[in-house]
Amino acid sequence: VQLVESGGGLVQPGGSLRLSCAASEFTLSTYYMTWVRQAPGKDLEWLSTISPIYSTPSYADSVKGRFTISKDNPKNTLIMQMNSLKPQDTAVYYCAAGIGSGRYYSSLTDYKYRGQGTQVTVSS
Repeated sequence: VQLVESGGGLVQPGGSLRLSCAASEFTLSTYYMTWVRQAPGKDLEWLSTISPIYSTPSYADSVKGRFTISKDNPKNTLIMQMNSLKPQDTAVYYCAAGIGSGRYYSSLTDYKYRGQGTQVTVSS
């Protein structure tokens, strides 16, 4: 099983990025799919989860209204569209799969599967 993130990079404040997470050996409709991030010296932060069957999204207050989670089912890929980026959004972003939202997980290993992460840097 693999989750491979892509789409990170350097962007100016107010800019946008689109993160992708390609899944292999399982379909996205099997698990709750989640985006989390971790900034240097900070705890893992849950950002958003999309439910397996009905694709119901949920968001952390810190990203609500700016980030949008979605699934590209034909490509079996999880997406996070990030708009109005702020310097405090700088972190390594991970996608993960689990049997629940993982909203209160404290470690990436609490998820059943997780990717290797992609760096997002918001700076002028």
